[in-house]
Amino acid sequence: MKNWYKVFLIWFWSLFFGGILIISLSMWAIISGVWGYMPPFEELRNPKNTFASEIITSDNQSLGRYYRYENRVGVHYEDLSDTLVMALIATEDARFYSHTGVDFKSLFRAVLKLGRAGGGSTITQQLAKQLWSPRANNTLERAMQKPIEWIIATKLERLYSKDEILLMYLNQFDFLYNAVGIQSASQVYFSTTPKDLKIEEAAMLVGMCKNPSLYNPVRHPERARNRRNTVLSQMEKYGYIDKATCDSVSALPLTLHYRSVDHKKGSAPYFREYLRVMLTAKEPIESNYPSWNKQQYKIDRYQWDNNDLYGFCEKNRKADGSKYDIYQDGLKIYTTIDSRMQKYAEEAVDEHMRAQQVSFFKELKRKKNAPFSRSLTQEEVNGIMNRSMRQTDRYRVMKRAGISHDSIMQSFYQPCEMQIFTYENGLIDTIMTPYDSIRWQKSYLRCGFMSMDPRTGHVKAYVGGPDFAHFQYDMATKGRRQVGSTVKPYLFTLAMNEGMWPCETFVYDSVTLIDANGNPWTPRDTHEKYQGDTVTLAWGLKESSNWMSAYLMSLFTPEQLVKIMQSFGIQGQLDPVVSLCLGPCEVSVEEMVDAYTTFANKGIRTEPLYVTRIEDNNGNIIGTFTPRTHEIISETTAYKMIYMLRQVIDRGTGVRVRYKYGITAPMGGKTGTTNNNSDGWFVCFTPSLVSGTWVGGEDRGIHFDNMAEGQGASMALPICAIYMKKIYADPELGYSQDEDFDIPVWFDPNEGCE
Repeated sequence: MKNWYKVFLIWFWSLFFGGILIISLSMWAIISGVWGYMPPFEELRNPKNTFASEIITSDNQSLGRYYRYENRVGVHYEDLSDTLVMALIATEDARFYSHTGVDFKSLFRAVLKLGRAGGGSTITQQLAKQLWSPRANNTLERAMQKPIEWIIATKLERLYSKDEILLMYLNQFDFLYNAVGIQSASQVYFSTTPKDLKIEEAAMLVGMCKNPSLYNPVRHPERARNRRNTVLSQMEKYGYIDKATCDSVSALPLTLHYRSVDHKKGSAPYFREYLRVMLTAKEPIESNYPSWNKQQYKIDRYQWDNNDLYGFCEKNRKADGSKYDIYQDGLKIYTTIDSRMQKYAEEAVDEHMRAQQVSFFKELKRKKNAPFSRSLTQEEVNGIMNRSMRQTDRYRVMKRAGISHDSIMQSFYQPCEMQIFTYENGLIDTIMTPYDSIRWQKSYLRCGFMSMDPRTGHVKAYVGGPDFAHFQYDMATKGRRQVGSTVKPYLFTLAMNEGMWPCETFVYDSVTLIDANGNPWTPRDTHEKYQGDTVTLAWGLKESSNWMSAYLMSLFTPEQLVKIMQSFGIQGQLDPVVSLCLGPCEVSVEEMVDAYTTFANKGIRTEPLYVTRIEDNNGNIIGTFTPRTHEIISETTAYKMIYMLRQVIDRGTGVRVRYKYGITAPMGGKTGTTNNNSDGWFVCFTPSLVSGTWVGGEDRGIHFDNMAEGQGASMALPICAIYMKKIYADPELGYSQDEDFDIPVWFDPNEGCE
């Protein structure tokens, strides 16, 4: 008996002290990181999270985000609805406010009932798992992670308040579909904010916390609805809602307002990409630019030296000396874009370009070399197509793989499965050669559009093309095309600056100029029937007369025209030749809209402003931006130009704004069409808005052959007109057709002719 008792004591104390030793060693192994990764104090205090930078419109709508891996936008606790917090606690951790990170009561219950009565993990433990537990490959690995999470959880409870832990958990959780964090999830699934979530919406999102894939509302709606109702039952159980509310909400169908997150989709994709490039731009180095593109270096250099937004991340530093990263620093970028006006601009582009494309396809059916013009030779077409093939990803990938040029080019003529774009059905599956797919892509007309406030420079709407997913080259700011007759207001401004008046007369006749090489140049004109008549300068601009422009050009030098155009903000290459008066120069939509602010703003040009301020993830302002203005012409000259440019709209080449679209607002503007209808332009302005658009083919050899559909009044004007109609139809925007130009009563456009 004594021997048995002695053996018992030996075993008892051995197990007791052995257990203490094992527990102590285990604790030491966990705390020291031998067992697994144990984050140091500093990391616990400042968890390494990446936050997407958010683009915010002037009317406080989210336009999109920049992120590299996770679309996470952090929110503050006050941004969470009470319903959301109650649903989370009732479902995931009912004793959240009473434990210190580990709920031993729940843990014991879970072990005793083998998990059938719910798990024992607290919200704090789940947060620890999200932040520091790698994905386990098996049950044993997961079991080994649990003790580490217990220790981390207790440390987190000492470092943070309960509200902070809840917030961190909701900001961290991955709700699928690039919806990381409750802010993204609220927008992706319900197009709302965490503050404005309805009780059924909050319950569904909390339900996903158990297993987002299993309760995916997009793929498994009925399963997600049942889980939502379980959350509601838990809220009733713990007294957060009454039975009547639980029953009524549980009976509701699962209603989503789902919108996937994709940088190629959503509102203003061209603008978002433009802004990304601006923010991340590097300091331009001249040697990095090819000899044929030195003008672009000058433009970029000017932007770097004068535009605080250009290269913002490169120029500015965080407190630790590192550069800002728009993909993970959680910046808030407050833009001048108005979400409603952007929507109207995109609708106007889509409406017109769809209709325009139908007409263009009809014409292409009659062309042997479609989509190219009949005026192009087969050799010219081949040259364009060969360059296009060499610019494709297919060519570059195969070239890097060591495949010969001839073999690569041959591959473009081999049919294969692919998807092609259509307006009617979006992407469609087909079998086509890569060569034919390039021709198909080129058969779609392109466009660029921008609208801005001439007084503040605030850019209100920005569209770089008909569809960003398939036509990513930005024709609002990046692309430059010949401007045609939209250049004429600069020439007429030069004349008005020199003391001429709109009422001055001119005997209408052809004008021959001598170019720099001593050769005669006589422009063509479509108004020969007026030959010999006496006409005014105002008539010449209203009718977009080439002979009138040549006459004015004869009074000045090409260098004078270049100089005034540069003062208007035209940055591209401007050759000082006599034909410049008809617009062969290549200019962007942004530059044209910027330039025309001078007329609307009494001679003061206002540069486009895209961003008003940038905040860091803590709400600290790290950048503010104000418009830059330049006095270009006198007020009197501006009044003269407004008088003439209003006639363009009221009874000139832009008159369809009135008779076809019914816009009565005081408005000035100018149409433009280049040789062979390769480019169609329209720029218009009111006292509060300047808008401009360009429409044309990807290549200059792709265009309407008939003038009726190829002129700027047909190709480009409708976009601006449709946009303005929508603007005026929305009373919340505050734009009125009754707003008139502030021209003093003493101004008389006929003063100089009396």
